[in-house]
Amino acid sequence: MKYRLKRKGLIALSIAILMSLLISEPGYAQAVKIPGARPFSVFIPSSYNSNSPAPLLIALHGFNQSGSLLEKYLKIQPVAESFGLLYVHPDGTSDKTGTKFWNATPECCDFQKPKVDDDSYIMSIIDAVSARYSVDPNRIYLVGHSNGGFMANELACNHSDWIAAIVNIAGGSFAKSSLCKPSSAISVLQIWGTADETYAGNHIMGVAIPGAMETFTNWGEINRCNGSPQLSFEKKDLDRGIKGLDTTIFAFSQCPSNTGVEFWKISGAGHVPKISPTFTRSFVSFLLAHPKVA
Repeated sequence: MKYRLKRKGLIALSIAILMSLLISEPGYAQAVKIPGARPFSVFIPSSYNSNSPAPLLIALHGFNQSGSLLEKYLKIQPVAESFGLLYVHPDGTSDKTGTKFWNATPECCDFQKPKVDDDSYIMSIIDAVSARYSVDPNRIYLVGHSNGGFMANELACNHSDWIAAIVNIAGGSFAKSSLCKPSSAISVLQIWGTADETYAGNHIMGVAIPGAMETFTNWGEINRCNGSPQLSFEKKDLDRGIKGLDTTIFAFSQCPSNTGVEFWKISGAGHVPKISPTFTRSFVSFLLAHPKVA
């Protein structure tokens, strides 16, 4: 009996050691939960190797949504596996009614007191993942939809020293662009549908929020890009509910080294585009093409 218990203990210890090794060098895709006051899970691609720093992508959901719902919508995880990305889709805070939100700019969307410091929370995710895994500091990226897009834009304004590039899908930014003061140039992709009620601008709590084109051109100015944005000859199919190539691309061509500032305009798409099979891979490709230049 003692031998059997001892043997079981050794087997359990061996499994524990094996699992700890697999976390650092998985060889297969897995999600690992990171504990804390606001726990989250990080997806580890099967290609992960601690000797080769990997990009990190954080996805931020919209108002009254969740990280898991955003993943069901965008299906980032298979793309993260394909490109070898560490990937996190955290949850915002729930208000008294159970509605999840991000406190992203004074206008959107923390409507209670005391205010939640989501800026620090997202940055703590970067710190926590970087402490456990080999993260490439020049390839830390954000994507956000709606309220999550506000959050991505705010973080880009406040932490360009850490974040290389962001994608904002149908989300606004500071009502006053002068409040956005990144310490260095940062790549930004804005994606918006022309049938979105926020496309031409929005009002939250009586405050006017810039629309799609104004948010895009503001980023060109913030990044000190020269000249006017140009319409690209390239077109994309980003909404499966719209026939043909539905998306035109506007881009600033004279920005600081490797900084991309683009606007993908989906003609006829609403606030939640019916994303095509190429949608997520397309914006991830934009992110990976714009690492931070030291």
